[in-house]
Amino acid sequence: MPARHARLSPSAVQTQLAESLAALRRELELPGEFPAEVIAEADAVVASGEAVDGSDAERADLRDLAFHTIDPEGSRDLDQALCIARDGAGFVVHYAIADLAAFVRPGGAIDAETHRRGQTLYAPDGSVALHPEVLSHGAASLLPEQDRRAYVWRFALDAAGAQHGPARPPVRAWVRSRRQWSYVDAQAAVDRGDAPDALALLAEVGPALVAQEAARGGASLNSPEEEIVATDAGYDLRARVTLPIEDWNAQISLMTGMAAAAIMLERGAGILRTLPAADAEAIAEFRRRVAAIGHPWPDDMPYGEYLRRVDHADPAAPAIMQAASGLFRGADYVAFDGVRPEQPIQAAIAAPYAHTTAPLRRLVDRFVLAMCTDAPAWAREALPGLAETMRRSGSLASRLEAGAVDRVEAAVLHGRVDEEFDATVVSQTKGGSRIQIADPFVTATISDPRDPGSTIRVRLTGTDIGEGRVTFAVV
Repeated sequence: MPARHARLSPSAVQTQLAESLAALRRELELPGEFPAEVIAEADAVVASGEAVDGSDAERADLRDLAFHTIDPEGSRDLDQALCIARDGAGFVVHYAIADLAAFVRPGGAIDAETHRRGQTLYAPDGSVALHPEVLSHGAASLLPEQDRRAYVWRFALDAAGAQHGPARPPVRAWVRSRRQWSYVDAQAAVDRGDAPDALALLAEVGPALVAQEAARGGASLNSPEEEIVATDAGYDLRARVTLPIEDWNAQISLMTGMAAAAIMLERGAGILRTLPAADAEAIAEFRRRVAAIGHPWPDDMPYGEYLRRVDHADPAAPAIMQAASGLFRGADYVAFDGVRPEQPIQAAIAAPYAHTTAPLRRLVDRFVLAMCTDAPAWAREALPGLAETMRRSGSLASRLEAGAVDRVEAAVLHGRVDEEFDATVVSQTKGGSRIQIADPFVTATISDPRDPGSTIRVRLTGTDIGEGRVTFAVV
């Protein structure tokens, strides 16, 4: 006879979850409200209407270009806007990136606070922003029907997505977005055929850039994500697989990051996002694991092509993607000035790459954009410490995400103790296995070694919302 477990009311579960998430914030020492001097400086900069670096005097006027933003539903921190047009048999892509350098005075209160934070942190009970809201949701955000300052990149592509000539630095300009699209609405408009040309052409350019990625040996690990969704009753967990338009839009961002890296390497100073190539041992291990799962990797097939062919509806897909994660380890930031990095490549992209398209949410992007234009002294002088700042904030973001997911999983499953679920084994762990349940989309560990890719039946034996822990046993 199964053991009895105390069952909390839905409101009590949500109260306990809120307390657990608050405790996680305290444990990780997340930043709180912005200091008064930071808010005051941001308000003053916006009220002045002038760029702090005097860049408006030579700013180009590109407000005639029909830019569009594509972001998750409800987003207000809009970093990027795109505009695509045909050019003979090819395309011209304009990509606008929010100009934070026009609002952040080097050495000022905002600058110091953003270095302390590093990046925007996301949690179910609210994000911890990199910049004050008057900037990130207001004057610096590329909101629709507003004149905004931006760095604008221009890419001339042939019909196959290849670029004409070397990367060109962006120009600082005034832009005006025509509409803010959610991913769902943008995908629907493209599918119906009634999207404006500046957006609709992404359906041609995106796949062409994916083909370019395949040709240079790159790979995208587009595995389903465990997404926390706010509901009327609290939170839920769902498997989220990206829409095609998200992947196409990401290719524009990757193209921009590669252009930024190429410019900084040519000039001899900057900061790259690197990833070493998988070593022979990791590749051999991946081959063994997918062969054991029953999906061998052909010797004559690039690993990027193999991953692109994985069917996410296949029950073995989670195990394959988990195994593939072993090929994508060691990502880092590498700053340089005068001496080219020994290893400048981001192996998953198969090219040098730099973070440059999210300056509202990530500190390093503001410096990359500056280094790609006039490389001011304030940007160059910050390079040595910038890599460590991003490592620190990246580690914090990962710990926050993992801790939040664990706690929400425990809350979602509370009250379902003794229920049974179908699960897929995604990997073996020390003394056990990592499993994934499809509904709700939960990952957990069992103390029972099982073959990756196999399907098993498990029973939920306990939950602990405060500690963010769930336990299962094989039936």
